[in-house]
Amino acid sequence: MALILCLETTTTNCSVALSSGEKLLALKEDMGLNYSHSERLHIYIQEVLNLAKIEKDSLDAIAVSKGPGSYTGLRIGVSSAKGLSFALDIPLLATNTLEALALQIARENTGFDFVIPVLDARRMEVYSAVYDGAFKEIRSVEAQVVDENSFLEYLNEGKTVFIGNGASKLKAIINHPNASFRTEALPSAQEMAVLAQAKYKISDTEDVAYFEPFYLKDFFVTKSKK
Repeated sequence: MALILCLETTTTNCSVALSSGEKLLALKEDMGLNYSHSERLHIYIQEVLNLAKIEKDSLDAIAVSKGPGSYTGLRIGVSSAKGLSFALDIPLLATNTLEALALQIARENTGFDFVIPVLDARRMEVYSAVYDGAFKEIRSVEAQVVDENSFLEYLNEGKTVFIGNGASKLKAIINHPNASFRTEALPSAQEMAVLAQAKYKISDTEDVAYFEPFYLKDFFVTKSKK
């Protein structure tokens, strides 16, 4: 089975996992409140390899969470993944950040009709996608401004869980009996294993030279106030 190193840096969680097939061999993450990826990512990569007693040249592929998410986090994760892929001459795989986040609900087995991963963007905006109870995507990724009427078409139809650091915005404005919220959840490399292995099996790889993260929105620089 393929040995795949998975990197997740789209939010404040710096997360690295090593999988063999769909089996998780090692995981290192901090679930931090601040972005520390530039200092910790390569340390975590080496720690994960050490835990699994695997050398870099034994890896079959590198997988990276492609976004949407933090511009800086995405750049760090993708740059590191591309560098490893090129240096080791192994395939680069890119997994959907929101799909992996949604899969955290699969651990609970609570029978939700809809799973909606939501990541914080600016102000009252979130990145979101919608999955049914079998984790099939039924609405693709969007950047949207949320209000009390957001996602009503799903809430009125069945039990709906919002998961991710954008869920706190929705919890503050949505009062619906079918709504549940997982506000503390962040994307993790742990859930990337299943998605990465599926891509590896069908050779769904990225061009290392040209691959770019899925930013979804343009990057803005805000001038500091003096």
